[in-house]
Amino acid sequence: MVDTLYGWIVAAPAIPNDVGGKYVAGAYIVFVVLLLIYVGIMARKLAGIERGLREVAEVAEQRKADAGETEHAEVKS
Repeated sequence: MVDTLYGWIVAAPAIPNDVGGKYVAGAYIVFVVLLLIYVGIMARKLAGIERGLREVAEVAEQRKADAGETEHAEVKS
């Protein structure tokens, strides 16, 4: 009798497939959609940071070039 009862408990699913399967699939779909939205937001932020860094690098290069011209002009005088 114990073997029969144990076999029935092991074979019985915790949630019936006809009820829980839809909810589990829906939960996975919602999770994937939220994950994609998060990745998109992070990609936009990263693009903005890269754009700002590029601008800072251009300003630094311009200042370096201006400083180099000033040094050459002082040496020639």
